[in-house]
Parts: sequence; structure tokens; C-alpha cells
Amino acid sequence: MSLRQSTHDPRAQALILLVPALAIYAVFALYPMLNVVILSFQKWNGLDPQRQFVGLTNYSAIFTRDPVFWVAFRNTVIWTMMSLIFPPMVGLLLALSLNQKIFGRNGLRAIFYLPVIIAPIAVATMWKWMYDPFFGLFSQLLTTWGMQGWIKDWLGNRDIALYSVFVAYLWQTVGFSMVLFLAGLQNVSQTLVEAARIDGAGRWKVFKHVTLPALRPTITIVLVLSVISSLKAFDIVYGLTGGGPAQSTQMLALWAFTQAMQIFDFGRGAAISVVLLLITMAVVIPYLKWTQKHEEVES
Repeated sequence: MSLRQSTHDPRAQALILLVPALAIYAVFALYPMLNVVILSFQKWNGLDPQRQFVGLTNYSAIFTRDPVFWVAFRNTVIWTMMSLIFPPMVGLLLALSLNQKIFGRNGLRAIFYLPVIIAPIAVATMWKWMYDPFFGLFSQLLTTWGMQGWIKDWLGNRDIALYSVFVAYLWQTVGFSMVLFLAGLQNVSQTLVEAARIDGAGRWKVFKHVTLPALRPTITIVLVLSVISSLKAFDIVYGLTGGGPAQSTQMLALWAFTQAMQIFDFGRGAAISVVLLLITMAVVIPYLKWTQKHEEVES
């Protein structure tokens, strides 16, 4: 096939347009990912010119001789479960409210989305000040309201530190879910909504039988992105607590970073990263397949 003929072939045109993007993806995504997998079977301190092949030693070490790994694993599971519930739920409620014709809704949308574009480390700095038990915003407000007994060391108490960090994470990420749900609400058929109202359906029944089915593709996207974002949570935890106190906020992504960049055991850090990747795939891929199968059955 000549070059002139290929330019008129839609498949050839698509391939030509995809090649640059695929090359960039391979260099900056696939190759680093493959390199991390290879590194997980090696011992390397980041400085030596040679890497020592150690087989499954790194995996054996994190599973059997690293108690912090299992603490980080438990915290990551808790964090992921909360991320699947609260950001999507609050985002959906905000989207339903701001999809109504109310005064200043565009400004309110911008206000709720603003935290998304703030760097996580900046968010951590802001919330670290607000959580300060002596001079922070929350302590000052509770003192003003005469509720001094509610003042706690929000980031220093190992029983509540993880949940305190998650509140800051929720504040930053809920706007992203809100925007996705707002986009999904634009696809809800107003004809069906009006027909349901004429038939006497209330707001809850309209939402359940008309709005919610139309939002299923959006819900799938929001949940998948929430899982991926929660499993790789790092910046905000590092900025607020650094994994403390007593590893009570330690996460898998943060522990992988600590092993590699602070303890200089890149092999063990890579092994933790591979485990995190496998967990992500084990959660996301079955959910996507189930969702696709469910949609095919309904169609």
C-alpha cells in the first residue's frame, strides 16, 4: 500500500495518529513499570552500578519480616473503603444540588472544585495548621463555642489520625467527583423526568428509576478513579503526618517511598509497589468486567 493510499484508509490514519501517543506511553509509563517489576527481584541501594538478583527475597521480606507492611496494608484497605463511600456520595449530593437552577450555582461549582487544583502538599500544609491543637482553626472555633472538651490532638492521636487525614483528602477530592456527576446529569433525559412526574412519581422515585440508571456509566468511572486515587495516596499523608504517629497513618505508597528513598532499599520498595499494582488490578479489572457484563445484559 502506498503512502497516498494509506492516508485515505481510516485504520491507517488511526494507526498513524496513535503511534506518537503509544511511543510516549511506552517510554514514560510501560518502561518504568517494567523496570520496577524487574527491580523488585533485585537488591540495589540506588548508588551501586550493579544490581544483585535476589529472586523472591524482597517479597518474602515484606510479607514475613516487615510488620509495618501489614499496618500499611490495613490502613490502605480502610482508606480505600472510605474513598469508595464518602467522596462519591458527597460529590453526588453536591452535583444534584448544584444541577438545580439556584442563584450563584456556577460560583459555587467553582468553589467546590477549587481544592482539586491545589497541590496536595499545599493542602496538607493548610490542614496541618487547622488541626493544630493549640493555635489551629478548629481548636479556636471549639474554644469560642465553649467546647474545649472536644479539642484533640487530631494528628497526634493514633486512634483518630488516619481519619483526620482522610477528612483533608475528602475536602480536596470531592470536587472531582462532583464535576463528573454534573457531566453525567446532563445526559439524564428531561423527557423521562417530566413523564415520571406527570405519572405522580416523587423526587426519590424519579432519582431511583430515571436519574440513577442514567448515571451508571458515570458511577463506574467515579468508583474506578476513586480506587486508583486512594490506593496511591501519598502526598497528603506525607505532608500531614509522614505516616505517624507510630505508623498509624502509614500507607503502602508511602511505605514504598520510605523503603526506597529513605532506607535506600530500592528492591524492597519496588516489591511493595508491585504488590500495590496487583491490588489495584485485582480490584479494578473484575469491577470493570462485571459492570460491562451488567450493561450488556440490560441492553
